[in-house]
Amino acid sequence: MIAPEGIEEFPKEIYSVNKTDKPNALLIRSQDMHKTHFGTSVLAIARAGAGVNNIPLLEASSNGTVVFNTPGSNANAVKELIIAMLILATRPVFSSIQWAKKLNGADVSLQTEQGKNHFAGTELNKKTIGIIGLGSVGSRVARATADLGMRVIGYDPYISVEHAWRLSSDIPRARNLSELLQKSDYVTIHIPYTEDNQDLIATNELSEMKDGAILLNYSRWGIVNEQAVIDALDSHKIAQYITDFSSERVINHANTIVTPHIGGTTLEAEINGAIMAAQTLRKYLETGNIVNSVNFPTVEMAFDSNFRITLIHQNVPNMVGKITTILARYNINIDNMINRSREKIAYTMIDTDIITEEVFFDLKTELGNIPEVIRVREIRKN
Repeated sequence: MIAPEGIEEFPKEIYSVNKTDKPNALLIRSQDMHKTHFGTSVLAIARAGAGVNNIPLLEASSNGTVVFNTPGSNANAVKELIIAMLILATRPVFSSIQWAKKLNGADVSLQTEQGKNHFAGTELNKKTIGIIGLGSVGSRVARATADLGMRVIGYDPYISVEHAWRLSSDIPRARNLSELLQKSDYVTIHIPYTEDNQDLIATNELSEMKDGAILLNYSRWGIVNEQAVIDALDSHKIAQYITDFSSERVINHANTIVTPHIGGTTLEAEINGAIMAAQTLRKYLETGNIVNSVNFPTVEMAFDSNFRITLIHQNVPNMVGKITTILARYNINIDNMINRSREKIAYTMIDTDIITEEVFFDLKTELGNIPEVIRVREIRKN
């Protein structure tokens, strides 16, 4: 269910919400779109959350449907849970509470004093934590653990300039994954799942970790090879595996802590995600600008003209030439233009003066007849 604060981002005088079988856009959370035919009317799908494995990206791209997510909307929630799990990994909080609940009698206070030494833990201060992924979540975990007195090592070969600026210069970066694993008492993972990083942490990587180290995975299922982790736990190579992703063999192991995928499950994160997704959708529907898309390039251009044409097409040579040639035949003057690509998909926005409905109908038909063009759309400035 989408938080009502997100729905409120769509003014009722402009948008109709949940009132049609052929929507122009979908705002979702965990609905499995692999089982839902979303149709050609859907210009965009926004996922209120970071993961988009519930959306068929290839089908969406071939349909000319832009898919958005909301990176960072739940980052603080995940960071706070990571800190909690680090503490639970080092202090026997659960077992001490369960022991204390069984005490009874007039000398409970004395019993607790005498028994407390059975629950001695360790401190995070001066321990080394390796953070794989320094994006929205990882960078926050880095700062928070540094504030706890931990030595922080980061590794992220794909870190963006934006997130790099947010990180303290006091936080060293590992040259490679092996260096991070060999130096860390704790390793926590905060990268998106891709085919390239499936089983990023497997037998070889676990063998490089310190004896008795603790591994946390609050990123995505599949990044860590479960059987390799179980083998490492059984051999006491690592002491604990803490994760948000469960399976029968992991959840029943004595040295695992499994939470039921609650990393980003806070009221604040759900509201943040809903608002961010709604605002992203509105920006695309009203201006054609694309930000935070997982299947299309980032494309932003000031909307200073009266009329905008957007084209989604295959990323092949001479597409811009074909498009502008058709516009020239209609005596349409281009005020501004931008073209960006991402892998096999490209996106072109063209600003011009007002074009009548009749002229645009013919223009759209001709542009749509270019074999590589997937979708043509008009946006009139209000």
